[in-house]
Amino acid sequence: MSKFKRRSGGQSPAAQITSVIIEKLELGTTPWVKPWRGVPVSRPLRSCGTPYRGMNTFWLWMIADAAGFLSPYWMTYQQCQKLGGQVRKGEKSTIAIFYKSYDKQVEREDGEDGTEKRRVLKAYAVFNADQCNDLPEMYRAKHELEPVEPAGREERLDTFFSDVGADLRHQGAEAYYEPVLDRITMPTAALFDGYDHYYATLAHELSHWTGHGSRLGRDLKNRFGSESYAAEELVAELSAAILGAELGLPVTHLDHHASYIAQWLELLKSDDRAMLTAAAKAEEAASLILRLGGRSGAGSEAAAADLAEAA
Repeated sequence: MSKFKRRSGGQSPAAQITSVIIEKLELGTTPWVKPWRGVPVSRPLRSCGTPYRGMNTFWLWMIADAAGFLSPYWMTYQQCQKLGGQVRKGEKSTIAIFYKSYDKQVEREDGEDGTEKRRVLKAYAVFNADQCNDLPEMYRAKHELEPVEPAGREERLDTFFSDVGADLRHQGAEAYYEPVLDRITMPTAALFDGYDHYYATLAHELSHWTGHGSRLGRDLKNRFGSESYAAEELVAELSAAILGAELGLPVTHLDHHASYIAQWLELLKSDDRAMLTAAAKAEEAASLILRLGGRSGAGSEAAAADLAEAA
């Protein structure tokens, strides 16, 4: 899965928020459903403790979800300083929105001058308390209980994925691979219903990882919605399915990627050899992961060779 990004690019606040929500929905996720366990779910709060309202509630939930922020508090840079804190170097702000009212001079139907009350949408930069140091204790997330490790952890699979040797970090509530950093980010296993789904998701991201220029060299510089993006996601899904069969992992997690089906249909309808090509690349990816993890990938390599020749 591609990394969710906060971006502006000169967009208006409304357009920026809408475009990100569309992206999240297209990725098959509902951005206002909170997945965290072990912490109370709260509406986003201003530094004074007043809850945000309207679109800010859902927007700041979504940003916190993507970044893994647990504190419900948000504040401006100056508010953080007034509280004795300091935004950490390198932290990125996000926007909060508000409507500013003003009077506009207009000509009425009777030809006389008059005024109308109008509102314009404005934005300002805020940081989550988790991005700040030295804030009072009240701004820290208070865990109701420790996250519970799900069932199904297997030492053999832990060893296998560790032996693959990918740069893996656990942070936030999204899984993605970053080609520039050559790094996989995964949520902690406690955020999954079971370790089988954790392993299956990791297999998907590792499949993207194989496409790096230092490994199999696939095209990873693609945008969501493009044909090349759909093709790479198809490769990763097929590779994850192969790994699932080899390692005994579930394939039910593929349902979470149902939003890609329309793109895949478009891709396959436009190129009747796309599936053969994707299957060959998926076999190469799965074979590499199996080999690095210490399992025989000879069968996958032979199949990949056959499919590559056919493609």
